[in-house]
Amino acid sequence: MTHDIDTAQLRVARVIPASPAEVFDAYTDAEKQKIWFSILDEKPGIVEIEVDLRVGGRQTAVWGPDPDTLFRETQTFLVIDRPHRLVTESTGTSPDGMTMTTTIEVTFEERDGGTLLTVVQSGFPAPEMRDFFVQEVWAGALDRIEAYVRREAEKTT
Repeated sequence: MTHDIDTAQLRVARVIPASPAEVFDAYTDAEKQKIWFSILDEKPGIVEIEVDLRVGGRQTAVWGPDPDTLFRETQTFLVIDRPHRLVTESTGTSPDGMTMTTTIEVTFEERDGGTLLTVVQSGFPAPEMRDFFVQEVWAGALDRIEAYVRREAEKTT
């Protein structure tokens, strides 16, 4: 009998049409995050983000459709190599009180005039949770970051 030891890890990647520095900053800058977190929402919800971008520093995000349905995530920065790589320990809490801690590594590589953003997240308690993050959480985040950088590019043309 064999076991897949990577069932608790995910890898997602997408080419974002901006430079590694622009994508890194969109991913880590609190003011830019506040825009892209809700850029695709039909009606505004709650988005509060604070970032202390240094090794040992934290990013705290609170978001959701209303005050009774808030998600919380605190990421502690373990590695910062701007604009190439970022490693964090992330502790997230859902509105129902479930808490999960994972490790997230994000790389930003120049590719085809844009940036290949790759996310490797590990430490999921179950494959179903990992799959939810692949299909919903990261797909949505990458859609939002891409929409944000496209909108910013339009402003400069």
